[in-house]
Amino acid sequence: MTTVVIAGAGPTGLTLACGLARQGVAVRVIDRAPEFPTGSRGKTVNPRSLEILADLGLGERLTAEGRTHLPFRKYFDGEFVNETEPFAGAEPTATTPYVASLWLPQTRVERLLRERLAEHGVRVELATELVDLRQDGAGVEVSLADGGRIAAEYLVACDGGRSTVRRLLGIPFVGDGDPEPVMVCGDVEVAGLDPAAWHQWFGPRGAFMLCPFPGTRRWQLQASPETDADGRPVAPSLESFRRLAALHTGRTDLRLANATWLSTWRVNVRMAERYREGRVFLAGDCAHVHPTAGGLGMNTGIQDAWNLAWKLGYVLRGLAGPALLDTYQEERLPIAAWTLDVTSAGMAAVMAGADTPGVGVEAGRVGDLTGLALGYRWSSLAADRLPGAVRAGDRAPDSPCAGPGGGPARLFEHFAGDHFTLLGLGPGARPDLTELPGHVRPVALDDPDGAVRRAYGVTRDALVLVRPDNHIALTALSGAHDAVLGYLAGLGAR
Repeated sequence: MTTVVIAGAGPTGLTLACGLARQGVAVRVIDRAPEFPTGSRGKTVNPRSLEILADLGLGERLTAEGRTHLPFRKYFDGEFVNETEPFAGAEPTATTPYVASLWLPQTRVERLLRERLAEHGVRVELATELVDLRQDGAGVEVSLADGGRIAAEYLVACDGGRSTVRRLLGIPFVGDGDPEPVMVCGDVEVAGLDPAAWHQWFGPRGAFMLCPFPGTRRWQLQASPETDADGRPVAPSLESFRRLAALHTGRTDLRLANATWLSTWRVNVRMAERYREGRVFLAGDCAHVHPTAGGLGMNTGIQDAWNLAWKLGYVLRGLAGPALLDTYQEERLPIAAWTLDVTSAGMAAVMAGADTPGVGVEAGRVGDLTGLALGYRWSSLAADRLPGAVRAGDRAPDSPCAGPGGGPARLFEHFAGDHFTLLGLGPGARPDLTELPGHVRPVALDDPDGAVRRAYGVTRDALVLVRPDNHIALTALSGAHDAVLGYLAGLGAR
């Protein structure tokens, strides 16, 4: 029997499916599309999402296909002004293995996730449209357009901003949006332009941008819409793209061809009023949509899925009580509210600077868009028994440390998987192995130079319990094993 059915096979649904499948949860992923999308859509994976996807086993595959440094080459009214690079000089640190976003089309991210999911024996079911659902205390039944039905214990909606599931549940999608498109988009082949930079033309007539993708002749085009004689936006097409290129660049040597994924984008700033209705959860664009500034759309969905995957898996595996699932909304809904605020501010900053020569889309970076600083200090799952700069709820920092055989390793290697990790930091902190449940991995670190303790902001020998999603659950002095056991027992009581 299917345990979890996921509606939607974008990055959110695929990340969730991988996180559940590796725990042995029987999962089905359905999508109404007849074939996998080919349009680029999102194009950056931020550092926190890279950490998540690396934990799922995709780190090397992703970095082999994308690029981390892309200069922004900016023009104003057709004339070159300057070139900047947001992550110039950024290098991995002891606590942060990924410090720059990865430029990679969403379609390639999805393909890599599908390949990883297939390694767990799960394949996406295309042309499978959810049209209705009903639920009770025992499970959910999904009705399909072809008359079929799927019975499951839980349903997770990852079916986008126009979510069928959210509509069927009657969950309000609170916010507002523009009725007319503010941007046309497409994938095009471009000749006559240096593919080593993202070219951004701004000026009194609006914006026109061409972003290259590594290992391909294709570029993503984003532009202010062309308008007709009555001032109405013209639908995207190759012919319109060519006219826009000539208008904004003033160049006659640029050749655009083979336009695909013709799309428009409207400003929408909306958030679901709640993320759960009984045995049904919302994640990704289904739960929140926002401006494109900062490239947080795909990333916020991936991080929603990462938060939900371990919790849903633990409940289904009998490692935690059902009330643990309430903490998904408790933790992720405030993150969505923050995302709507910061992307709206970022978009306003870009628009305000559009008339200033040399200002490009980097003006939209009005907050920390890496995802590394986002945590859940307010959560009922955060238990601090030690003061310090790093607190329960925060992302657990990486650090060099000793491996099982005494050789060099990193904390993230110990964290990888679906277990809790109990760190004993310092020679006086030795996790008691006798009473720990099997889903907790104890790691004793002598930490002779204090590097790990510095990374965690503690000066004494300490115990740090790290959740399966690599956020800190509990901090305590060494010897506080009863506090650790009490915390874990509390999950079962939830």
